[in-house]
Amino acid sequence: MNRHPRPTPSRPRLLPVLAAPLLLAACAPSALHAPAIASETAPVAVAADAAASAPGLLPPVPQPPERPVAPPAVTDPAIDRAQRIANFVDYTAATYGVDPAKVRAVLAGAEHKQSIIDAMSRPAEAVRPWRDYRPIFINDARISGGKAFYAENRAALDRVAAETGVPAEYIVAIIGVETSYGRITGNHRVLDALYTLAFGFPKRAPFFAGELAQLFALAKEEPQLDIPALKGSYAGAMGMGQFMPSSYRLWAKDGDGDGRRDLLTHKPDVFASIANYFVVHGWERGGPVVARADKAEGAAEFVPSGDPKSLEPDHPLPRLAELGFTPRAGEPVGEGATVIALDGDAGREYWLGYRNFYVISRYNRSPMYSLAVHQLAQAIAGRGP
Repeated sequence: MNRHPRPTPSRPRLLPVLAAPLLLAACAPSALHAPAIASETAPVAVAADAAASAPGLLPPVPQPPERPVAPPAVTDPAIDRAQRIANFVDYTAATYGVDPAKVRAVLAGAEHKQSIIDAMSRPAEAVRPWRDYRPIFINDARISGGKAFYAENRAALDRVAAETGVPAEYIVAIIGVETSYGRITGNHRVLDALYTLAFGFPKRAPFFAGELAQLFALAKEEPQLDIPALKGSYAGAMGMGQFMPSSYRLWAKDGDGDGRRDLLTHKPDVFASIANYFVVHGWERGGPVVARADKAEGAAEFVPSGDPKSLEPDHPLPRLAELGFTPRAGEPVGEGATVIALDGDAGREYWLGYRNFYVISRYNRSPMYSLAVHQLAQAIAGRGP
């Protein structure tokens, strides 16, 4: 991303810890990948998936419940734009208890940005093969930067890793992929990004109008956040870990007990919140992430059991072996996996994505994103190429 980091704000006075409930997004998008649009809306408890898995498949990884999206009265493009905005004010006030006059006053200063629509229409994962996508994140500068960042923050990172089971190098890798270790957090006003996408991008309007409402709710709960001043990605993600407003509300953590959650610049909170995002999406302490796989000669290409884009690790390894996919010697082995096929430098590559690979993908749905985070984490820890 060719973005300039915003100035570091001074830390305001301490506020009470919130027990409130967010797309890790938390997180989300940089200019190089599409928004991390996770599904969620309840507080930190993880909801069990009620759907039974198909015969022979493992049950799905339990996920948080779906977060609310804005209703058709706010997002239907057939409705006049001014009326949709008026309906949004009513929806936000009724749903989150935000003063409607405050919502109207802030929206009056919002601007539609065509550049944001253009960026949303060309995510890197949609146009780049793995052989071109990988070098963006797996390179000497990003690896050495990650090692230096880890060394500078080792005590705080290792403490969070011990408490949550999320290895420190994965927390560092998320920050490295999302914002180059906090150097590039986005120069779009979050208000403009969400306003533009809520009222000018019908395909995703329910999600982004929901996030815009969540932004007002977040500012109500975290009054140190000045909505018009917040800067972030073209999709409205904020801070070092690029949390969407709802991710911020749901899963942000006070990492050092100072009584508030600051995901913009305060590293202890950022580290704890990224780890918590992984935990609530099902991270398995000590579990494998991914394994390089071999495809048997003559085997058909893998087809997921449900959604063709699903990364759910629902196939037992013996079943994958029957289909012709086995982990290479020395690679980690898990209970269940899915198969990822990518076009690498040397041709077609096959990988087995385990439960923790799926969890990384809740930050961003692209398998290339998850593999880049994994490989960067391994390199930062001195285990990768």
